Amino acid sequence: MLLVLLAVILAVGVIAAVVLVASGGDGSSDKKRPTESGSTTGKLPSPSLSIPSQVPSELPSLPSGVPSELPSGVESFLPSLAGDEVPYYMLRTGDCFDIDDDRPGQAVKRSCGGKHDAEVVKVTELEGAYTTDAALKKAASGLCQEPLDDKAAKQPTGTVRGTLVQYPDPAGFKIGIDKVTCSLAANAGEGDRKLTKPLR
Repeated sequence: MLLVLLAVILAVGVIAAVVLVASGGDGSSDKKRPTESGSTTGKLPSPSLSIPSQVPSELPSLPSGVPSELPSGVESFLPSLAGDEVPYYMLRTGDCFDIDDDRPGQAVKRSCGGKHDAEVVKVTELEGAYTTDAALKKAASGLCQEPLDDKAAKQPTGTVRGTLVQYPDPAGFKIGIDKVTCSLAANAGEGDRKLTKPLR
């Protein structure tokens, strides 16, 4: 991953050099404007392009102390590229999804017109300093209480039977994940009951 990042940086540098050379840019601002002419039969100048003939044989090294791998446990915060599975914090208001108990923190996006476990009512952000899961849970639940109660009151009796408040754990919050997803669900934990259309 680090080598890919370095290769991208090197490629951007080469492209910038090519553009600078092709545009005749030398950093000076005393460019002369072309003179206007009533005749269009004159030959237009063609730009010359000079590309460096050598590419560095060694990539520059990073300063010492820069981690070369992600810390353990961070994988669950990174988006999955498989199917419609996304981390909960990438869900948006109105998104419908299924929950996989084997993959906490992940949601599988579904059409709201088909069977699904839950629908996002509100996405909000935590503010403040929290160091424990209990403190994060309390703050997230407080942010979701009113919007979930209001939305649930508008649903036909028996439509929703539970709420789902998704929030970061202390490690995720520490690295900047502050999203809280407030959802209404067909079931509160057990059973195979599903929602089948968008909430009102």
